[in-house]
Amino acid sequence: MWYNNILETIGNTPLVKLNNITKGVKATVLAKIETTNPGNSIKDRMALKMIEVAERSGILKPGGTIIEGTSGNTGMGLAMAAIIKGYKCIFTTTDKQSKEKVDALRAFGAEVIVCPTNVEPEDPRSYYSVSSRLEREVPNSWKPNQYDNLSNSLAHYEQTGPEIWAQTEGKITHLVVGVGTGGTISGTGRYLKEKNPNIKIWGIDTYGSVFKKYKETGIFDKNEIYPYITEGIGEDFLPQNVDFNVIDRFEKVTDKDAALMTRDIARKEGIFAGNSAGSALAGLMQMKDELKESDVVVIIFHDHGSRYMAKMYNEDWLRERGFLEDEKLTAKSILTKRGRQEIVTIDCEQSVLQAINTIKSLNISQIPVTQKGMVVGKITESDILSAVLENPALRSGSVKDIMTASFPFVDLNTSIDKITSIINKENMAVLVEDGNGNIEIITQYDIINAISG
Repeated sequence: MWYNNILETIGNTPLVKLNNITKGVKATVLAKIETTNPGNSIKDRMALKMIEVAERSGILKPGGTIIEGTSGNTGMGLAMAAIIKGYKCIFTTTDKQSKEKVDALRAFGAEVIVCPTNVEPEDPRSYYSVSSRLEREVPNSWKPNQYDNLSNSLAHYEQTGPEIWAQTEGKITHLVVGVGTGGTISGTGRYLKEKNPNIKIWGIDTYGSVFKKYKETGIFDKNEIYPYITEGIGEDFLPQNVDFNVIDRFEKVTDKDAALMTRDIARKEGIFAGNSAGSALAGLMQMKDELKESDVVVIIFHDHGSRYMAKMYNEDWLRERGFLEDEKLTAKSILTKRGRQEIVTIDCEQSVLQAINTIKSLNISQIPVTQKGMVVGKITESDILSAVLENPALRSGSVKDIMTASFPFVDLNTSIDKITSIINKENMAVLVEDGNGNIEIITQYDIINAISG
């Protein structure tokens, strides 16, 4: 048996029992592995459904252009379907999204426009607004609008819900889903509640999103909105696909807990899943005491870990955000081993001769250059030598005439691997601000000492 095209392989994804992370959970916990869809995410389901409904209604015409604001996964599903069905695609996304997601969309021949994250949805620069403007300007175009297009929820009502019901033989008691557009949780939840009204539908939200407070109070609170790192869930507006009557409760998960759980899913369960899976499982673990042995919980694992290689699966990215604290040497541990040292700096208005005398008297090879107390550059032995050999008169000139770019700044959590990759012929040291706001310098000598100590 074969399939006539790749779109026929969408759906019928496996349900897999989690065993290690969930050891302390009384219930049976099952993950719906949506990464086995051809576009590696659950969004393949609703992307195809939105296109089919639009074709039937006549708003998507042959040879048309599909324009959508997407974080990547919906775009992948739309782009795949567009190739098979003969449409062009233009996608707008935010600068928060991983580079891998954008590259994947371009690999499918889509045009991708990256827009700023930290603007209001109605701002003309937002990825919502840009996609709406393009729909008005590009002839024979159609914007699916995954947030408010109820074909999104319909796909899950018709497919995901029935699959889970059949796979658990009707034993499911709880559905746990990260909520973004709301299509997955609302469509799947609606189907399951029709089968058994006692099934609990738990939505996972993130700090910086409006869903939880709105569900609990009916108030849309703009003060709840602030930037967050977690991808794929949470919103700063209320999509029409979010059916608050279907969702019994929301649980918020921090960026850090979501990121670390994403890694744990790979390391402890052997499942390579994306950031929203980490959020969903971290949320379940926060609520685990409410579950009993007879419960059967299904968690949606929305997408694939390969889309997050530069983020949740990158140790330096995690350290830079203070998410990862392990035994590996960091800037902080190098400074702790070395002890506090007063950094020597020179003002940019001082003379080159003063810099030479400082280097000689202190037996150092490089000095950060400051202006009004701020580090603005550096001066090294080799800088001075090459400048003075070329023009001896520069000895009496000011440091700012021969200084070069500042040493790079690193975070206290930056790993020794990252620091050594930054240090080279141009940068023989890095600067770091300690916990008290003091600037410290880390040289190759400090690194060697820390390793050998």
